[in-house]
Amino acid sequence: MDSNKLVESFAEFAKSKNIDRPTVIRILEDVFRAVMIGKFGNSDNFDIIINLDKGDLQIWRFREVIADDAADAGAPNKIPLSEARKIEADFEIGEELSEEIKISDFGRRLIVTAKQMLIQKIRELEKEALYNKYEQLVGCLVSAEVNQILSKEIILLDDENNELFLPNSEQIPKDQFKKGEHIRAVICRITFNNGIPRVILSRTSPLFLERLFENEIPEIQDGLIAIKKIVRDPGARAKVAVETFDDRIDPVGACVGIKGSRIHGITKELQYENIDIINYTDNLELYIARALNPACINRVEQNDDRVSVYLDPDQVALAIGKGGQNIKLAGLLIGKEIDVYRDIPTHLEQHDILLTEFSDTIEPWILEELHKVGLDSARSVLALPKATLEERVDLEEETIDEIYAILDQALNS
Repeated sequence: MDSNKLVESFAEFAKSKNIDRPTVIRILEDVFRAVMIGKFGNSDNFDIIINLDKGDLQIWRFREVIADDAADAGAPNKIPLSEARKIEADFEIGEELSEEIKISDFGRRLIVTAKQMLIQKIRELEKEALYNKYEQLVGCLVSAEVNQILSKEIILLDDENNELFLPNSEQIPKDQFKKGEHIRAVICRITFNNGIPRVILSRTSPLFLERLFENEIPEIQDGLIAIKKIVRDPGARAKVAVETFDDRIDPVGACVGIKGSRIHGITKELQYENIDIINYTDNLELYIARALNPACINRVEQNDDRVSVYLDPDQVALAIGKGGQNIKLAGLLIGKEIDVYRDIPTHLEQHDILLTEFSDTIEPWILEELHKVGLDSARSVLALPKATLEERVDLEEETIDEIYAILDQALNS
């Protein structure tokens, strides 16, 4: 292969990878200097001239003419007079000899090596460019096309055909995609696999929901409404605390939109995840009450890292939610553990017994299961039909029958 064809082919390849001209020239020069070091031992006395427009490559070697018996006759940048006169008969000592080196002089092995080095340099630049591009975009929303659906992840392509990865763990449980489909996700992080950067996307991150809100709610884009915090159980439920800097704006209403017009597109993107939008406040007791909606609380007792919430018996299940989901998300939103207690009127307290009194007859883990669903006294358990209790707790029917028998005997003895 002659030098013109080599430069042309490399320039075309680099162009297809969006590598700029100065970088292409620098790579070509670096590679050929490495080849010259391999052939001649150094590259200091060589000039490389590259013209990408013409696909032209010229390599010039410069050496000083010295006497045949000079001490430095073997130096790479020197040439004995006798050898210089074989090239041109009128050379004299002290003159500079310049000669063009043809790429064909390198031999086939070095030419193949040069081609491999050029390709490798481009691959390295691609990795660097990919990392530099997405390292600045971590936390941003992107749209990419599904290219491959694998057992553990989905591989997507961006508009420059870079591969992006959406692991199963970062997908909403109800997500189902087809090849060629465009999906939205947030750039979660960049990892490395054998030195190759992998751009990891997420649809479960609270940031994904935050970016969707920013896209859909003009007041958030304009800075009139701020998102204080988001917590999620992806695909099931989310709580979003918002506040406004303009008293004329209802932040919750603005986010929901007329008849839910704004929030509908977001919930649809999230596979119809239920989204509770909460008006943020510095008043912790009020904030807790809003976070535990739709339950109505009676009072709150605050500790350092926990809060105790007291509710009417019929509100306990609403506060806890299915599988404890509502109270878990509310706790994450306010940043404290929430303990829920039935607020039993004083005149009824003497007719009930707290479940903690049964620690000798009922195993602690069973009592914990009952407490998780807001049951903290004997009457609160007995007030529920057995079928209802079976739905709420992960206990065998036989165990539940035994619990009812123990509690009933205690109240009636």
